[in-house]
Parts: sequence; structure tokens; C-alpha cells
Amino acid sequence: MSDFSVYCPHGPHAFRAVQDGPLHGLRLVYKDLYHVAGYHTGAGNPTWFNEHTAATKTSPVLDALFQAGIYVVGRVQTDELAYSLNGCNVHFGTPINPVTPDRLPGGSSSGSAVAVARGEADVGLGTDTGGSIRVPACYNGLYGIRPTHGRLPTFDMIPLAPCFDTPGWLCRDAKTLERVGEVVFLSPVQQPQNVSFLWADELFAMLPAALQAAVEPIRFASRTIATKTDNWAFPAERLADMSQTFRILQGREITRTHFEWVEPRLNAFAKDIAERFQWAATLTETEETQAKAAQVAWKEEIDAVLEQSFLILPTTPDLAPLRTASDADLADFRMKLLGLTALAGLAGLPQVHLPLVKVNGVPFGCSIIGKRGSDMTLLAIARLFSNVMSEA
Repeated sequence: MSDFSVYCPHGPHAFRAVQDGPLHGLRLVYKDLYHVAGYHTGAGNPTWFNEHTAATKTSPVLDALFQAGIYVVGRVQTDELAYSLNGCNVHFGTPINPVTPDRLPGGSSSGSAVAVARGEADVGLGTDTGGSIRVPACYNGLYGIRPTHGRLPTFDMIPLAPCFDTPGWLCRDAKTLERVGEVVFLSPVQQPQNVSFLWADELFAMLPAALQAAVEPIRFASRTIATKTDNWAFPAERLADMSQTFRILQGREITRTHFEWVEPRLNAFAKDIAERFQWAATLTETEETQAKAAQVAWKEEIDAVLEQSFLILPTTPDLAPLRTASDADLADFRMKLLGLTALAGLAGLPQVHLPLVKVNGVPFGCSIIGKRGSDMTLLAIARLFSNVMSEA
């Protein structure tokens, strides 16, 4: 708790709301975007913390976990206002990735991921807008889910871009990920029947050769789980357009949500995040209208693809960047990364990361995207992959 790159100095910390429940025996950390009645929410930025009053209500998602008997370890750090995927915070420091200390932990759910990866919690509650669950899950070797957009409530928490924001969580094992889903979705465990997988072969082909080879055991495992596997013909060059469409829509939402408060306080933010806010404010209504049209077309396309199948794709375009990576390299990596994370984000679809391989000790894996509302089935499929891979 003394590591303020991971844990927030403000709480509440170290308590159990009820003595028993379906999540009794598990430990929780929660991202510093979730409101807890009577406590301040800091959003990873001291100026925000100092200028906002204590919350009057508790996030319903967080409260559902409280009422399920989970033990609350405490509140954990986020990138400032969740507007980054790196896991760096200029005010509190960059958490050490416990699996690969020379690489970034990923964000913005950095504290959630690192606390779980260190074994200090079993469940890391975070949020995902442009990849903030999926990316740190990949970098820290964790299971993570971005749920169907809108399935879980987002009020009583600090937003980034409401049209994309969703709660999500990270765990070291697939069974725990599924147990949390039972509580927050109020849904029983699923037993998938007649599963069909589509592999995004052209997206896997853009990975470095070592990573292409590393995911082959996952491909083999998919054949034992599914009744049918096939290729999804999606050209990798389309990712740049997906990234730009997402960035425009996200940027316009962020400007509407935060820029009135942020603009006179840009010096209170890290340079890269301040520049991102300034860029977002330059976007026009015409650009947004065009991006929305592209989003609608994409939703129709991917909905048709996923009506009978689940899509398997890379979560990230490479291993986690080194902590020594330059700002220019990180910015370039972000553009490639957003192209992949935008596929589910733009369509509001659920996505689960499977941390099933390592390359020279560095975590990697892939993701599965399902149709809207298939969250519990995705969690069950993640469990099946975990079982098959552990038996191999």
C-alpha cells in the first residue's frame, strides 16, 4: 500500500462490506475512477482530486462486488483521466510490471493490473474505453474483459468518452474472471455449444515472426474447442482507418465531457496527455459526422460476421513497449494499437484477452470478440481455452 505508483493514498482501503457472498475469499482493487460515497475520486490527477468534492454515491458495479462478499484491498492508480494506454503517471510514477520489469505495465487500468499481477489482489476492477483493460491484461499476463458497451452502468464514476466507456476487470485465471461475471451480469455460468471461430489471419500475419509462432498453440487449442474454424478476411491496412475513426469519435466525446475544466489546467497534466486534449479540441463536427457514418457501416459489417461465430485476433501489435521507449515510438505504437482495439470498441462488442503464451518470458496472447450480449459465453470460452492449454 506504500507504493503510490500502484495504490492511491486516499481510500477506502482494507475492508469487507458484507461477511459472506459468492465472491467471499477473493480480494479486490478498484481503479481511481469509481466513486465510493463519502470519499474523493482522484482520476489519477491531484488537481482533479483537490478541486472536486467527495462522492455522494457508490458506483453500482463496485457496490455489487462489495455486496458479493469480496475483500477490498483498496483504490489503485490510473493514467490521468484514463486518457492513455501506457500506464505512466507523471504525478505518481510508472508502476513496475511485475512480469517484465523492463517493459511498461499498460494503462489506463495500470494499478488494477499490476496489483493483480503481483498477487496482491485477485480481481482488478478497471475501465476500458480504447483498450484500458485489454492492453494491461496483455502486458501483465492476465485475463481481462471489456464487456458489451452499455451492459454495465457507468454512472457514479468519472467518464472519459461515454460512448465507449465500460467497466471491466482483470484476473490471473479464467475461472475467477467468470465468477465476477456471474455477479455483475447477474447471469449463470454458460456451457458453450457448437462454437465457431474465425481467425483474423491477416492481422496475425502483421505480428513479428516470433509472435506468430507463439500463438500457434492457441490456434491448435481452438480446434479442440470449436466445431468449426475458418479465416476472417480483414485486410490489415484497414486498421489505420479504424484507428482514426475511433480517435475522432473519442476525441469529440472527451472534449464535450472534459475540455471546459481541462483547458485552463493543461499544465496540470503530463505533456502527452495535455497535447491529446488539445488535439481533440481541434476536431470538427464534420469530421465527427463522417466518423459516425464509418462507425455505423462497421457495426453492420461486424455484426453480420459475428452472428454465428466468435472472432480471434491479436490484442496488441507487439509485446509491451520497453520503459525506455521514446515518446515518438510510443506515439507510433499507440496508433497501431488503437486500430486493433477499435474493432470491438467502435461496435460496442465484448472482448476477452487470453494470456496464454510468453515469448522469452514476456506475456502475450490474443483476444476473442463476440456479438453483443455474449459476455458470459466469452468468459466460458476463455475458461475452456485455459483448461485445454493447461492440459497440453
